[in-house]
Amino acid sequence: MASATEDPVLERYFKGHKAAITSLDLSPNGKQLATASWDTFLMLWNFKPHARAYRYVGHKDVVTSVQFSPHGNLLASASRDRTVRLWIPDKRGKFSEFKAHTAPVRSVDFSADGQFLATASEDKSIKVWSMYRQRFLYSLYRHTHWVRCAKFSPDGRLIVSCSEDKTIKIWDTTNKQCVNNFSDSVGFANFVDFNPSGTCIASAGSDQTVKVWDVRVNKLLQHYQASSDGTLKILDLLEGRLIYTLQGHTGPVFTVSFSKGGELFASGGADTQVLLWRTNFDELHCKGLTKRNLKRLHFDSPPHLLDIYPRTPHPHEEKVETVEINPKLEVIDLQISTPPVMDILSFDSTTTTETSGRTLPDKGEEACGYFLNPSLMSPECLPTTTKKKTEDMSDLPCESQRSIPLAVTDALEHIMEQLNVLTQTVSILEQRLTLTEDKLKDCLENQQKLFSAVQQKS
Repeated sequence: MASATEDPVLERYFKGHKAAITSLDLSPNGKQLATASWDTFLMLWNFKPHARAYRYVGHKDVVTSVQFSPHGNLLASASRDRTVRLWIPDKRGKFSEFKAHTAPVRSVDFSADGQFLATASEDKSIKVWSMYRQRFLYSLYRHTHWVRCAKFSPDGRLIVSCSEDKTIKIWDTTNKQCVNNFSDSVGFANFVDFNPSGTCIASAGSDQTVKVWDVRVNKLLQHYQASSDGTLKILDLLEGRLIYTLQGHTGPVFTVSFSKGGELFASGGADTQVLLWRTNFDELHCKGLTKRNLKRLHFDSPPHLLDIYPRTPHPHEEKVETVEINPKLEVIDLQISTPPVMDILSFDSTTTTETSGRTLPDKGEEACGYFLNPSLMSPECLPTTTKKKTEDMSDLPCESQRSIPLAVTDALEHIMEQLNVLTQTVSILEQRLTLTEDKLKDCLENQQKLFSAVQQKS
């Protein structure tokens, strides 16, 4: 650890993906990291020394988004293959699959209580799912172009979304209506999210800007210019200034995620590598940190930015140059030379909206509610016998796990395909109905205007 303890320090590398990193998320307990990539894989990295990494195989196209559930015992992923998948973040792997979007899915987001999941898609819709029994609840249609991102507010009462129609919309989850609208004539937002108190939203745009809006007064509070130069920027929102520029990536950075307590954050991008940083911000008093940063900013030479390079040699490895992409997709980081990677294969005979998972729960599992509502149950809530049985089953071959005759499996898969078609048809009809309602509303408004104009003339 460096002497300037408040400065971010690069702790570890994670290399195993063979294409650009699109999304990543740190687990709530800060002990795992999930990453998604253009290589169609989802990977789960454990921070313990000599722990194996898991590579989840199942998506048929680019994985665009990944997120842990609030208790950390579910992973949600979105993909350009039009599906949303739920995974158990260990060697058991896939849990269930949602197929209701009719175009690539761009983002997933759990509500803070873990009861709901919001998904955004290029079919111009946002869909909300109940995690209890994994059921589709409703769609939100008002965007006129691809929806890039949708996020719940901390209290779950609102959803914010951004689209290539150059608008940011805020939705009321109670009445399913759009209650606020921010528009930008310059570009469209790729990412949007609430601040922890739910009073502001931040957006990252295609015009390489970061904007902070106050949703209470509908006002743009802050506006920062960014770039795709391969660096990370840390902004002090209270002071409204850039305080750190972190260098370590060799290409554009696409995704950044902080741990729950803010002591760690990870970054990934076009260079296929994932960097794990330690901030140490939580160890210092806020005013003291601000004073130190102000002193540096005032007395350093232009451009008044503190550039942080990965310090060498790292405490975990002497030769940094040995960290490189392995063609065999082995995981290489600063602590472990060649840890094993386990491929976790998924099954296709899983749910869309109604059924719950790939294995049938026995009475003990159903009583504890794990398979009915896994996102609401912490791992500690599971009975010891249930956990032991589940782990034992995960070591068995796939056919032994399923223990269902092949003919029955084929019939179930056929039924699931028919349900998929039906669900997508309903989704299209719902979208068309919404558009028709919008047109009727516009016609009525125009008719009222004409009527008023005629009255004024007469």
